[in-house]
Order: sequence, then C-alpha cells, then structure tokens
Amino acid sequence: MFKKILIANRGEIALRIIRTCKEMGIDTVAIYSTADKDSLHVRFADEAVCIGPPPSNLSYLNIPQIIAAAEITNADAIHPGYGFLAENAEFSQVCQEHNIKFIGASPHMIDQMGDKATAKATMIKAGVPTIPGSKGLLATIEEGIKIANEIKYPVILKATAGGGGKGMRIVNNDGEFKKAWDDARMEAGAAFGNDGLYLEKFIVEPRHIEIQIVGDKNGKACHLSERDCSIQRRHQKLVEETPSPAMTKKLREKMGDAAVKAAEAINYEGAGTVEFLVDKNKDFYFMEMNTRIQVEHPITEQVTDFDLIKEQIKVAAGIEISGKNYYPHLFSMECRINAEDPTADFRPSPGKITNLHLPGGQGVRVDSHVYAGYTIPPNYDSMIAKLIVSAQTREEVIVRMKRALEEFVIEGIKTTIPFHIKLMEDPQFQSGKFTTAFMDTFDLSQIE
Repeated sequence: MFKKILIANRGEIALRIIRTCKEMGIDTVAIYSTADKDSLHVRFADEAVCIGPPPSNLSYLNIPQIIAAAEITNADAIHPGYGFLAENAEFSQVCQEHNIKFIGASPHMIDQMGDKATAKATMIKAGVPTIPGSKGLLATIEEGIKIANEIKYPVILKATAGGGGKGMRIVNNDGEFKKAWDDARMEAGAAFGNDGLYLEKFIVEPRHIEIQIVGDKNGKACHLSERDCSIQRRHQKLVEETPSPAMTKKLREKMGDAAVKAAEAINYEGAGTVEFLVDKNKDFYFMEMNTRIQVEHPITEQVTDFDLIKEQIKVAAGIEISGKNYYPHLFSMECRINAEDPTADFRPSPGKITNLHLPGGQGVRVDSHVYAGYTIPPNYDSMIAKLIVSAQTREEVIVRMKRALEEFVIEGIKTTIPFHIKLMEDPQFQSGKFTTAFMDTFDLSQIE
C-alpha cells in the first residue's frame, strides 16, 4: 500500500480524498495556489505545498510544479481527483516516468477514451450499442451533410476532444450545417486545441444515464449500477440520483453488462463511468467514458455502502477486485450547490461567505470545503458543496432533500440553493418523468 499520496486537486474532492487516506493510514500532501491558501484541504492534509499563483495554468495545471511537489515530499502516488489533470494522458505518462503511481487510468486508456471518435470505434468493436453516425472524424462539410441525410436529421456535431458541452451543435437541416460546422470547430479549437468533429444522430429528449464501473490490473471489471444525470443545463449536470426513475431490472442488467464489456475491452484499471443516452423505447447508446472519479460518485457510495476512493487507491496499489456487481439498496440524490445566481442566468457569485450553517440529520451528507469567513476565489469552478440525501424511497429522498436545502444557510454570496428548493417542489420532477430537455421549460422566474 502507498505511504504518501499527493492530491493534485483542490476544494471538496481534495478534502474527500484526504479523509479516505486518513482512514487507510496513508499520509497526504495538498497542493494549492495562493488563492487557496486558506482552503480546508490545505489545513487537513499532513503536508501542503504552494505551487503557484491563482490562474490554473500556472498552478493546478502546471505538471512540472506538481511533480516537483511530489518529489520533495516523497509522495509515492498522485490522486488527480476530477477535472484539471484527471484525464490528461501526458500527466499520467509523466507520473510513470518519475516512478510515481498515477491513481487513475493509464496514458493509453485516457487516449483511447478521451478522443470521442476513437472511443466510439472501440465500443463498436466491443459490441457496445452506439449512436448511428460517422465512423470517425469528418473530413469535410460535404461528408457530414451526406451522412446526416443517410441517418436523417436532427444530428449533432461533437468535438472529438470535447467535454462540458463545448464544441457541440445540433443541426436540423442542410441549411444549418455550415454555420454549425464553423461554430463547433472554432469553439473546439479554442477550448481543446483540437477542432476535429464527428457526427451522430441526435436522440431527441433522452435520459442521460451513466454506469459506475471499477476495473483492476488483470482486466477484470464490475459495475455499481446507474446514476441518472438528466437534470442538466447547457450540458452541465445540476442534480443526480440513483436508482434512475426510468430504470427497470432488465434494463439495469443490460446496461451494466454493456458497461463492464466497455471497461474490459480496454483492460480498464480504476474507477470510471460509462455514459449512455436512453431513448423513450428504453434503447440505450454509448455516449462517452470518463476515465476518472465523477463529481456525483457519493450517491453511488450511499446506496451500495462502497467507498469508491478507497477502491481506486486499492486497485492502483495492485489489489484485485472480486468482480461482483453492486446494486442499490437505498435511494439517493445529489444537488450541486454552486456559487451562482440562478435569477441572473446562473452568473458566478464569488466572494466571502459571511455566515454558514450546514444541514444534518438522518440520511444527509455534505461534501464541501467552505466555512464561515472563507472567500471563494473567482478563478475556478463555482461548485462549493454537494448535498447528498438518502432514504428508503425516492419520495422520501425528495422530502428530505427539500428539508435539508431549507436548513442550508450560506450568506454573503448568491447560491443555487433557491433553485434546488423550487426543483424539489416541481410536479414533473417529482413524477420522475423527465428528460435532458427538462430545464428548457423550467420557469426560473419563480426563484426568489
């Protein structure tokens, strides 16, 4: 087992990893930018190293500085969390070259799944259902229009190096194609340094359902059932839950088997997520694979009583998994609490938290790095907490979540708490009969 792990991240995920490491008897090293010197992950790690000024490219994305921090503290492994360098093949490779274990996917696995066109080809070969579309990257607009007419509009152009909704455009007819092509390539090039596009049939109003998987060094994988991530805005997830209200026992078995097949096809090692779109006929299609821990992993932990971070670390240390699949025995839901103003188009709201009260009680978990007096810097993602609630039924979860949200006091900044309260009161959300288009018609004017 590792003696010391450096956490190449910040905020709540860094604190989450530190907690599990402490329980495993592993020392931890926090890295931080000058903007994060007062963050809790810095306070609770055994050691902390400042790696640069606030801009991410000069700190949390600065690979030489992170490796130097690991070497001067004698860390024998690095956990990247999610975001930043978690799916960066170069970082994984550099860790290997410096004999530091990267607690995540190998460079080859990241490359295979990080490039969406390559990932799709790999899944087709493995027999995993995929969305009809181009067989690889599009060479020309004319090729894209030809394929769009063969599989029928609407279609969606996607950046092969994409993520977070960038480099994506829906196209409804030939006349829209050129502008969508130009816009998607420009956005993808600016965001990822790669303007390659591929094309898929656009599944109208699907559900976004992902399967949590874990694989070991011997190519054995298991799944831990699904998470429903259909409540999202501009391709950014807002609420996740498990089990999915749309799931059946038969569908769970089929999707779980497909996810395991996907992981074993690339001999995947560690925790990862296979994301699918599910249409109104319960047909499902591979969308992408995230070769890292997910923001929403706590709800899976709550319903399976399984510590995913601990399993990541164990697998990275060479310990085999049993291959047993895990199924939910509770219901759980996560609301992402962001420092944003939902009444002003979710505009970021950094600043000082003047007063804070966290909710508690049976079935309530809060993952957060903030406290009263903490100043949220404007340099990073606006998520400041995750409120996770569990209960015996989905109806109980919604009631408990609303109660917990009403207890959650954050003063000094605007947050998405009022939005989540209104969401819990929404009849369509309560019914569980919604799709990824839900937020297109949700009335934000009702939020006070």
